[in-house]
Amino acid sequence: MTDGAPQPILSFGSRARAEARALAGEVAVAISYGGSTHAVMMATPEDLIDFAYGFSLTEGIVRQAGEIEAVEVVAFERGIDVQIDLRADRSQALVSRRRSMAGPVGCGLCGLESLDAAMRAVPSVPEGGLVLDEAAVNAAAAALSRSQPLFASTRAVHGAGFFRGGTMAAVREDVGRHNALDKLIGALARTGEDAAGGAIVVSSRLSVEMVQKAAIARAPVLIAISAPTSLAVATAAAAGITLIASARGDGFSVYTHADRITHG
Repeated sequence: MTDGAPQPILSFGSRARAEARALAGEVAVAISYGGSTHAVMMATPEDLIDFAYGFSLTEGIVRQAGEIEAVEVVAFERGIDVQIDLRADRSQALVSRRRSMAGPVGCGLCGLESLDAAMRAVPSVPEGGLVLDEAAVNAAAAALSRSQPLFASTRAVHGAGFFRGGTMAAVREDVGRHNALDKLIGALARTGEDAAGGAIVVSSRLSVEMVQKAAIARAPVLIAISAPTSLAVATAAAAGITLIASARGDGFSVYTHADRITHG
């Protein structure tokens, strides 16, 4: 199993030198419900209980954290099985819509059995409430980059953070951008934090599934350091999400619902 331990390397530049470089861990992680594997993906083996909650919520397997009764993380030689016990009614609901999904890092839609599932409708986020000024958006983007210790040591992972009240209240990291966001959403759900009170900030491009996850979390603002896809913009507009991209601490672009952002 890849454990993220430092790797001896030979670096070339002005001179050749031997050194050790930290690596991001990457393992096969199975998400199982009632003893049956539902999804397998490559992920960083940290914050896997948060991952279990976030994945269950964003996939619609549960509607709230309390519908998960227990989570056990079981390590094997070739990967990790995250075993989730659901409340009886949710377990029965899952049986009726059972599907399997397996894919590499960066593929959030692998294994879906229908286009309807991929293009699922998302809930609308609450109107009003959160308003951010220009400085706050720049601060949120800068705060995420300062709050990623794993990225600082490896340069190989994505981050997702929750910015509230001028500070980064929570951050999760993973080799997969979807996984990082699921871990964050799970962490917020486990602590009872309402994502409607702040902005989600991600260190990646914005594809439609990132917007779908943010909408399910009820986040009114989604900020990314890179650009969105056309479908991500359309989905954010329909869901009432303020979509901000190309945010690197010194400026940004607002694609949808700009009324939540003030200038000066």
